[in-house]
Amino acid sequence: MSTPPAQDPLSRERAHLGSSRAALRAMREDVENLDITDVTANWVNAAVLQHQIDERIKALADLSHTPLFFGRLDYLHAPGADKAEGAEGERFYIGRRHVHDAEGDPMVIDWRAPVSQPFYRASKKDPMDVGLRRRFGYTSGDLTAYEDEHLSDPSEAAATSKLLQQEIERPRVGPMRDIVATIQPEQDEIVRAGLTGSVCVQGGPGTGKTAVGLHRVAYLLYAHRERLARTGTLVIGPNKSFLHYIEQVLPALGELEVKQATVDDLVAHVEVRGTDDATAAVVKGDARMAEVLRRAVRSHVTLPTEGVVVVRGSRRWRVPAYELETIVGELLDRDIRYGAAREALPQRIAHAVLVQMERSGEAPDDRVQDAVARNTAVKAAVKAIWPPVDPAKLVLRLLTDADFLAVHADGILDEDEQKEILWSKPVRSVKSAKWSPADAVLIDEATDLVQRTHSLGHVVLDEAQDLSPMQYRAVGRRCTTGSATVLGDLAQGTTPWATRSWDEALAHLGKGEAVIEELTAGFRVPTDVIAYASRLLPHIAPGLTPVASVRENPGFFEVRPTTVDEQVVDACEELLRNEGSVGLIAADARIPALTEALAAAGLTYLGPGEETTAQTRLTLVPASLAKGLEYDYVVLDEPQAVVDGEPDERTGLRRLYVALTRAVSGLTVTHAAPLPQQLA
Repeated sequence: MSTPPAQDPLSRERAHLGSSRAALRAMREDVENLDITDVTANWVNAAVLQHQIDERIKALADLSHTPLFFGRLDYLHAPGADKAEGAEGERFYIGRRHVHDAEGDPMVIDWRAPVSQPFYRASKKDPMDVGLRRRFGYTSGDLTAYEDEHLSDPSEAAATSKLLQQEIERPRVGPMRDIVATIQPEQDEIVRAGLTGSVCVQGGPGTGKTAVGLHRVAYLLYAHRERLARTGTLVIGPNKSFLHYIEQVLPALGELEVKQATVDDLVAHVEVRGTDDATAAVVKGDARMAEVLRRAVRSHVTLPTEGVVVVRGSRRWRVPAYELETIVGELLDRDIRYGAAREALPQRIAHAVLVQMERSGEAPDDRVQDAVARNTAVKAAVKAIWPPVDPAKLVLRLLTDADFLAVHADGILDEDEQKEILWSKPVRSVKSAKWSPADAVLIDEATDLVQRTHSLGHVVLDEAQDLSPMQYRAVGRRCTTGSATVLGDLAQGTTPWATRSWDEALAHLGKGEAVIEELTAGFRVPTDVIAYASRLLPHIAPGLTPVASVRENPGFFEVRPTTVDEQVVDACEELLRNEGSVGLIAADARIPALTEALAAAGLTYLGPGEETTAQTRLTLVPASLAKGLEYDYVVLDEPQAVVDGEPDERTGLRRLYVALTRAVSGLTVTHAAPLPQQLA
């Protein structure tokens, strides 16, 4: 006899899913029906409140193809109750957001809530008072399967979750998805780390470091929402393609307020139209440039040689030069921002005048001091002693005036380094200058020396291994009073100034106290693929632990000799017969030829960062833009050309390592030229 529907567990779970979706719709409708006509004092308050309501409505959206809950916990006792009392356990459904019914009782618990933590951490050794952990399987948004673990039953052996494995290995089309249903215990520890401490995550390809960083932001916003609402959060990625790829993860978790940017966006004080050769870029990105800039900024201060005479009514008050010199010296010794000291100087001079007034029997107040600070003679003295500094003009002078650079780089940069960063041609103005990305970072440093940069509550820095020390300083300025999550892989550093150690990088960031965590379990890259790519590790990062794939599916891997570009296209067409996305990755110089070959074959494709669809699943990716991206299947064209496209062999091999590890299900390596000997 078949089980009656009322007793069928899958039917009951489907019914709960339907009820939960109805409850979420009701929650959304309640917000949509709010009438704020009589609760706002003015149009400004009304606009602010309406914006908050609109954002809440967006956060309560029910995404049809995104499971509302993905797990269930059956506790042996009520959470927080004394177990000795025998309090009856409770059942909680774990999902992406909280959902309650009309009475306010929870139907789905947010995955970030403390009561949800055992879903990720509980085990046979430590069941955390959980009797049953149930995982759900979905097909196109429909609940189609479930899987139980009886954690408190010693007779039941621990087993690998098939649903969990299927979710990890599921083919991907479109942007990056959240991993909220598959977070592993070691990942969960990082995700739930406190707000006050900074964390650095070293993780090889496929270890989920980017997803961990994004879920950490979502968790911190849940646990410290009011504080972060005031101070702000920011996710920093290596390029626009990468940011577009990850931009849907946080909204899927109900977080809509997190901003995203590249380092270039942060330092966009001038238009970048130029480039540096590798040697000049390394010097400009060196942390020593910070001291060169500090000296150059402070050099504008001139010690006074004459006193200041302030006329008020029939009285004349004189502040002698030696007293002015003392005031200036005190401000310099405090080493505060140049602009802040310049604003303080007229008040200090005015205070000296007020002291004289009080000694003569007058009783001046704060209004008198402010009036004296605005006096013409005081303003003239301040302009002569502490003139305003334009950061861009300052950097321009350093890069074009050999004598000015020599004075302030003395003992810091040698003559050859100074020559490397000096521009060969004179420049008329800041606007006409062809600034490079490294120049923009220098201007940002100078800007912070003049006026303090606004600090955020939390910053996530992804693909951090490619930043220069000066870029780390630029990011660090954005979280001086907040914390940071730094994500990267030393083996994937593909810039001439790539990070040599995380301790050094964190020192430049101003987060030397950060905890360094290492993720070594590979969930995304197949065993055969990561094993092949790991042949490069002794040559690019000798001390690094290779990633160990934990996937049951070994994946597809093939090295295929070719003679013409049409055979590369054939490899793409073969992989497109499978479900999922396909990336054709090639050296930047090979892209034009492959573009022609794809067009000749009538094969449509996208650019990196563009969203794949069921109709167009092939993306043509220059090797320089492959970092951080993932595809179900990858065709890697001409590995030696990828290596040769970089300024040195080590950087080229690191670029190749990145390209080899973009595949989630299978990799085909095509080559007409011999493979790099390091892959032998």
